[in-house]
Order: sequence, then structure tokens, then C-alpha cells
Amino acid sequence: MSQRLSQALHRFRGPLLGLWLVALVAAAVAALPLADRLSGGGWYAPGSDSLKAVQSMRSGFADRGASNLTLVVTDERNLAGSPEFDRRMSQVMREVTGDKRLETSGSYGWLTLSGDSRKEFVGKDRRTAVTMVGLALDDGTARRVLPDVQKEIDHRYAPQGLRVSMVSAGTFWGEINKLSAEGLQKAELITFPLVLLILLLLYRGVVAAVVSFVVSVTAIALTFGVMSVLAGHHELSIFVQNAATMIGLGVSVDYSLFIISRYVDELTAGRDRTAALAIALRTSGRTVLFSGLIVVLAMSSLFLVDLNVIRSIALGIVVVVAFATLASVVVLPVVLHLIGDRILWGRLPVQRRTPRDKGHRWGSVARQIMRRPVLFLTLASAALLALAVPSLDLRTFTPDARIAPSSSPVRQGFDAVREQFGPGTASPHQVVITSRTALSASSDAGRVADLQEQLARLPHVTAVRSPLDVLRTVSPERPLAGLDTAPFSRLPGDARRTVDHYVSADRRKIVLEVIGDDYASADASRALLASIRSAADGMGAPGLHAVVGGETAEGADANTAIGDALPEVVAVMLAVLYLMLLVTFRSLLLPVKAIAINVLSLGATYGVLVLVFQHGLGATLFGFDRSDHLQNFVPILLLAILFSLSTDYEVFLLRRIREEHDAGADNTSAVAAGMARTAPLISGAALLMVAVFGAFALTGIMPIQQLGLGLALAIALDATVIRLIVVPAAMRLMGRWNWWLPGRRPTPATPSEAASESSGPLGRW
Repeated sequence: MSQRLSQALHRFRGPLLGLWLVALVAAAVAALPLADRLSGGGWYAPGSDSLKAVQSMRSGFADRGASNLTLVVTDERNLAGSPEFDRRMSQVMREVTGDKRLETSGSYGWLTLSGDSRKEFVGKDRRTAVTMVGLALDDGTARRVLPDVQKEIDHRYAPQGLRVSMVSAGTFWGEINKLSAEGLQKAELITFPLVLLILLLLYRGVVAAVVSFVVSVTAIALTFGVMSVLAGHHELSIFVQNAATMIGLGVSVDYSLFIISRYVDELTAGRDRTAALAIALRTSGRTVLFSGLIVVLAMSSLFLVDLNVIRSIALGIVVVVAFATLASVVVLPVVLHLIGDRILWGRLPVQRRTPRDKGHRWGSVARQIMRRPVLFLTLASAALLALAVPSLDLRTFTPDARIAPSSSPVRQGFDAVREQFGPGTASPHQVVITSRTALSASSDAGRVADLQEQLARLPHVTAVRSPLDVLRTVSPERPLAGLDTAPFSRLPGDARRTVDHYVSADRRKIVLEVIGDDYASADASRALLASIRSAADGMGAPGLHAVVGGETAEGADANTAIGDALPEVVAVMLAVLYLMLLVTFRSLLLPVKAIAINVLSLGATYGVLVLVFQHGLGATLFGFDRSDHLQNFVPILLLAILFSLSTDYEVFLLRRIREEHDAGADNTSAVAAGMARTAPLISGAALLMVAVFGAFALTGIMPIQQLGLGLALAIALDATVIRLIVVPAAMRLMGRWNWWLPGRRPTPATPSEAASESSGPLGRW
């Protein structure tokens, strides 16, 4: 079949090359608007209280809209109360809210109030004022429009001594999108030259190194084109671009390395291009197909997580790996057919060793380890377990404004709100209470006031904002009765605006904003959220229904969605990997060993990430910011990606060991020979991946830093501790039981194996 495929690719190389070029151009054109189409959303879990809360507030309120922002203005030249401050502040706020691109539907705060009512919206420094603005823009459009508006107003007002920021999810995620794109460009500037240098060292030739990028360019370009089209109809997370590029580069250079290396070896052995390509496809091509299938199936298990940000990233990785696999077995062979033995051009003036010479050292290392398998396995396992211990302290949550640099106007706006109005002001907990009837006529209305008092007494609460104090001025005993037309009309204009900000036009929904004393992702804020939800659930009024939303609630619900799906994800992924390894190696125990080893490696990776990001160990050395948690999608993504990539290397190694074993070699000799033949290539492939992932870790925003460092570390551990020590030691101890399958008797032990096993495990020290 490989021979027929090679001949077919040679016969139709012209049309296939033309089709490939057309697809690349079409994908490149389609991918142009990708960055603007990606969303910072995807964190809301379907059916969660946080989603219900935000949906309830999108309509029906006078100054809340489909999306909302807080306009923060700091006058560096004047103090609040002075005529010049009032003039400048009013002018800026009117100009910004009047920008047609914002589609302002209403506002509430310093701009719309007067006199003493404004004091609540003036900061501690008496130079900062805020106004809440409702927008008719939907969430996705706001994320595309607001960054450009923010950039313009920053340049316009900064020379006048005015710092103007729009604080909202739209501006925050728009800023993250920009930072993500900048990090991607920096990573590419580092990655491509570094990968090219490594490929030159591995191939010892310029042409072969350049041809390797065919798969990378094809996979990433086609993926971006597909993602751009999908993003025009469905919400896709901004993290999909970085994740797809990072994994796509790592996988594609590995796959091309496997195939080109085998092709070059066969050409060097004297075979013509058709025969050489047929052998490369039959051996390395089959491994690439199997590896690609493993990654696709493992990542597909993440679709069980009912969270759009996870599904978006999983989709991007699945698509880019599928295209990398397709390009490796179709596009790359066509290019190799066209180039032929010109792939050997540009050979570097370095003495080239034979495959036997290259692998001799690796085989010797394997034999040394297998002479003391218990000792080496114990030491390696102990080291990995020691690294894994800090993972017991692993905590996850969603990103907040702290992942943006302090120089960003958006970050400055968030910081200004926190500094001038309190840490929790920028991310209040929002309790949305809905009544079956008008609140003024509800017999349960008194419970709303009771709930507010209960919330105000909770630890870590600095204030509870609501319309109740205003309504008490016209209806002291039954505040919500003040919503009736007659008493409401007696309220001053500013008071009516306050009521309309918190109560819907149909008078059936009311919002209580609970202000905490810490950041949205802090432990205190999460504890406060639990207390608020407990109090809201305990209202005990059949006519009232309360849901709790806000940034903290959104993160907590996202964590819950991931945690609820995790057992299913792990079960499906492990079942798929086990079955594929079982079919491939016809052994019940080798898949178990592979999974156990991957668990050790994953635990060690988690532990190091906790040490670096949560505890700050060595973080400043690499420019990482310390955080009290990992981003919640990082551990589950690492789980799926690392299990699949590690299984790739396992398959590549064990296939060769199995070939040696089936050819009559005893277990020890088969393992040593398999290591000698595959270790150089696995090490080279791992070095390429570490370079790619490491570049993203050094240039990306915090979630990508955590993901990149985790992947780089895990691949490094896999290529060294796992493949060089744990695998040969474990296979030496398992002996002939490596290939055990019910219904088939274990391979008879050779005399040397029988003598070793009869001495017991202690004899192998």
C-alpha cells in the first residue's frame, strides 16, 4: 500500500501541488480577520447562576445594556469640586459616551448625577471620577470595538493631563487579544530561527531543514483559515490562536522530522526516491498517522467539558494536528518527490556518523540502566514524586486584570477603580432577585431588605449597593413600596436615576451589588461568594428567585464545570489510549505501564508549575508574574496534550523494540536495540518541542506562559528521565510479561533472563 501511495503521489504531484498552493492562499485570505473575530468570552458555564445573572441584567434596566463598562477619568491638574475639574470631567465623559461606535444606551454615575450625589463616584484622591455606561453592542462586538476606542482616547486626552480608561470585560479581553497577538509574533521571531538551527544540526543539511517547515506552514495556515470561518459564526476563545500555533509548530516539526529523516536515510542507502518514500511512509508515515490519531482522539475528550473556552482550544488543537498529519503524509511526500535527492543538497561540513554509530551510546546507556533496574527505577520515580508533591497545593481560577501589564490603559483603569474606590469595586458580586409580580406589590418584598442586611454583615464585605436606602426616604417601613408611581414621582431626579440603575423597568428585578475587599480571584472573594450564595438560597420566599453573578461567580462556575467533567474526560481519554496501545502492541501490561509513567510525569509537571507560579520560585528569573492560582484551563489541557504527546514517543520507541523482539532478540537486547535506533530521533524531536513551547512560555501572557512552561518541562522530562531511565528499567523488570496477552502464552524466557528472574528483584540492584 505504501508503494502504491508513493507511486500515486509521484503521478499526481502536479495537481496535488497546485491544490495545495490554492488551499494555502485561500486559507491565508480567510485567516486575515481571525484576531478580530476571536472572543474573550467562553467562561460562562451553560445553566450556571453567573450566566443567568448576566442575562437578566442585559435588558430591562435604564442604563445597563447588552454589554457594560465603567468610564474612569483622572484629572492630574485639578481637584474635585473645582469649576475646572467639573468642566473638564463633563467634557471628557460626554465626548466618550457620545462616540457613535459605542452605541451608548444609558449611563449612571458622576456624569448623570449632581451635587452631593456625585460624591460616591469620586475617588479618594479627589481627582478620579467614574460613570457606568450601558452599551447596545453585544459582547463580541464590544471586544472588537472597545480596544480601538480606548487607544484613541488615550492618545487624545493624555497630553491634556487626563487619564481616561474604559473598564469592562470588552476592553480587558480586547487588550488580552492584542497582547496575545504581540506575544505570538515574539514567539514566532524566537521559534523559527531556533527551530531552523536545531533542524540544521539534526539533518546536517540546509534543504532538509527548510523543507521541514512545509508541514508547519500548511498546518497553521489551514487551521487559521478554518478557525476564522468558524469564528464568524460561533464564539471562539482568543486563546485558540496561541494554543493552535504552539501545538501545531511542535507537532508538525516532529512529524516532518520522522519522515524526512527516514527518507534521507533510505536515499543515502542507495534507493531511488520512489522506493525511499515508500519505505518512509510504511515506517515513519504509519507512526505519524497513529500519533496524529492519538492526539486528535485524546484532545476530543475535552469536548465533554461544557465550557466554550476549553472547547475552543481543544478544537484548534484537533484541527491543527489533523492538518499536520495530513500534510505530513500527503503534502510533504509530494514535495520530497519533486526534490528527490536534492534533499541532500546543502550538506554541512560535519562528519556524519552512521545510524549504528549514533545509536551506540544510547544502547550502552540502556544496558547500564537495565543492569540495575530496581535502583534506577526507584531513584527516577522518587525524583518525579518529589517534584509532584507541590501539586497537592494546586489551585485554579479564571484570569483577571492582573495578567495585563501595568503600562496598559485598561490595567490602569482597573487599578484606579480598586485604589480609589476599594479592591472589590471593579468586580462586585451581583445578586439579581426576580419576583413573580411587581416588587412593590409582592408579599415577600421585605425579604429583599433582610437579605441586604444579612449580606452587609458578611466577612470581607465593605458595602452593599442597592436602591433601598433611597426608597426608604418615601417609604420607610416598606422600601420597595416606593416603586409605585405616586411615591416614586416624589423622589428627586438623582434618586430616580439611582433606583432605575438597580431596578428593572417592569419593577420585577432588583440588583444588589456586594463589594468585597479583595481581587475577584482571591481566596477571600471566593469564600465571600459561597457565603452570598448561601444567603441568597436561604431567602425562603417562594415568590422570589435569586441568582449570584459577577467575575468571581463566573470563575467559580467555570471551575465547577471543569471539575464536573474531569472524571469523564480522564476516563474517555485513558480508555482510548489504552485500547489503541493494546491493539498496536497486543499486550495488556504495556499500556498500563505507559499510563502509569505518564501520570508520574504529569504530576511532576503540575508540581513545578505550582512552585513557579503560585510560590514564585524562580519566576522573576524568567520574567513570570506570580499568581495565587493557575489558569483553570491549563491543568486539564496539559493532561490531554501531554498524555497524547508522550504516547507518541512511547509508540515510536515500543514499535522498534517490538520489531527487535519479534526478530528473536531477548528482552534486554530488544530494549537496548530499540533505544539505540530511536533515542537520537526522539531526543531531536523533543528538543524541537521544548524550543517551541519554551519560546511561548517566555513571550506569552500568563495563561500561555503556564501552558508553554508546562509542556516544555513535561517533554523534557519525557525525553530524559522517562525514556532514558524509567522505560528501560520498567521493561527490564517486566521481562517477557511485556508482551503478555490472554490466550497467548508469554514468550519463553532466554537462559539469561531466566537466571536473572530466578535471583529475584534484589539480584537486579
